[in-house]
Amino acid sequence: MATVPLVVFNNGHTCPIIGLGTWKSKPGEVTQAVKDAIDIGYRHIDCAHIYGNEKEVGEALKVKMEEGKIKREDIFITSKLWCTYHRPDLVEGALKTTLDNLGLDYLDLYLIHWPQAFKEGGEEFPLDENNKVIPSPVDYIDTYKAMENLVDKGLTRSIGISNFNKKQIDRVMEAARIKPAVNQIEVHPYLNQSKLFEHCKSHGIAVTAYSPLGSPDRPWAKPGDPTLMEDQRLKSIAERYSKTVPQILIRYAIDRSMIVIPKSVTKSRIQQNFDVFNFQLSPEDLELIGSLECNGRLCMMGDDHHPDYPFHDEY
Repeated sequence: MATVPLVVFNNGHTCPIIGLGTWKSKPGEVTQAVKDAIDIGYRHIDCAHIYGNEKEVGEALKVKMEEGKIKREDIFITSKLWCTYHRPDLVEGALKTTLDNLGLDYLDLYLIHWPQAFKEGGEEFPLDENNKVIPSPVDYIDTYKAMENLVDKGLTRSIGISNFNKKQIDRVMEAARIKPAVNQIEVHPYLNQSKLFEHCKSHGIAVTAYSPLGSPDRPWAKPGDPTLMEDQRLKSIAERYSKTVPQILIRYAIDRSMIVIPKSVTKSRIQQNFDVFNFQLSPEDLELIGSLECNGRLCMMGDDHHPDYPFHDEY
């Protein structure tokens, strides 16, 4: 079994550089996927309340712990605070719901999923009569301060942010008593995030790359959208290394010292995605892959009318 390198956070905690993503994994499939991943050697599972499958992830963890395959301290579990729970008095309850669903006493990492706060107390995507998301006036700085209390209470070991832009990161850093350990953002060759990555590094914030394979199963993909997996330039690099395109894409994140969370529910692919520790991309190939950058963002997250929508700024 491959020894998975660990990324050291600014608080001294460590995180396996590869994890299993669970976004869009259907409840009926995700339990088996997590069990398979643990058997293969994954020790990092990335979850979120909004994925609607944390109970099923929890079932897999329970089975593997009962089998003696893992102990709680062997596995790194991330989850994320949804946008309708940004109000400071709702934050702890949201985390406790996640812990309950996962069957755990604490998380390793809890992230603010998006900087936008949505109207509380109703739908997870509260919409007005024009089908636009209804914002909440909560400032994500107040949300972040409520997150810090979760560390004090031992409910999570580390906290962080997700989908925050440069300005938003700087605001959090100015106000933070406990520095964010991680910013989880979309990263792949069409959106390589080099500026934002360098900015996070300058603050001592680790970056987790989501959608590293270009999220080919994203529900809003249109026919004819360019797909990373079919990119001829990536295919020719993969051939040179006798690897698959997904393996090259995963290694692209790892060789840049990013944590990476490819998602699959197919055992053979979960295995293949993990089989990336017996080669390294050359500096020339990293540069070549980086040159595919085209600001090809795939995950926009709803309306750009929200005052905290993160993707207006340069990065």
